Amino acid sequence: MASINEAEEKAGIPEWVVTFGDMMSLLLTFFIMLVSMSEIKEEARYHAMAESLRRRFGHDRSMMSMIPGPTVTRNSSLDKMAVMGRARRMNTMNGGDKVKAPVGDYPKVRSIRKGEHATLGGVVDFSEGSAELTEENKRTLQTIAVQVGGKPQKIEIRGHTSTKPLPADSPYKSHWDLSYARCRNVMKFLIKIGVSPQRLRLVAAASNEPKHIRPDPLLQRENPRVEVFMLDELVQDLEGTAGEKEERFSEKQTP
Repeated sequence: MASINEAEEKAGIPEWVVTFGDMMSLLLTFFIMLVSMSEIKEEARYHAMAESLRRRFGHDRSMMSMIPGPTVTRNSSLDKMAVMGRARRMNTMNGGDKVKAPVGDYPKVRSIRKGEHATLGGVVDFSEGSAELTEENKRTLQTIAVQVGGKPQKIEIRGHTSTKPLPADSPYKSHWDLSYARCRNVMKFLIKIGVSPQRLRLVAAASNEPKHIRPDPLLQRENPRVEVFMLDELVQDLEGTAGEKEERFSEKQTP
């Protein structure tokens, strides 16, 4: 009778196998997540996942920091620098964050200028054939000025137009004139609200750099625009030759 009971106790799966199986399932899920993140094709979903992980493993307003040194809040300006030149959706379930973005209050994710580094700045949309700033454009530029103001880097103002021919009664002779007029109006307003003119650089791209080439009318509306973004160049580094800079530095050091 005792041997039968011992046989019954030995039957079945050991308890450690259940824990081992759970661990293998979690590891498999983790590696699937790593593979899916190896190539980010949809930024909205990527931000949604990153936001979900942050909310799960840490508080938004926690004073904890993952880097040594003085602690900073996670909703500080460093958080904005992580997505410089990008604006998140307001919907937190899609990776949004309730921050005012350079291109509006709660706009869609948008890249200002493609490159190796994230860019601080924004995009100002214009009506077809117009170079006049609207009240919404001015609010956008005020938000951009807050982000780029007080820094030593150059700021590029790049004007764009659509590929549509200008009407016969247009005050502009060509797309070049229209894109440059948009740049000038943006420049004047930025100077008016306190941005140093020495930091500004105007570039007219006309219709040669369309954001969208599909004939979709909704997409084509995004082509008439002005991009405002901060460059990786210091104003003082672009003034004078190397010898002149050295002389100026020596003069400042002379008592």
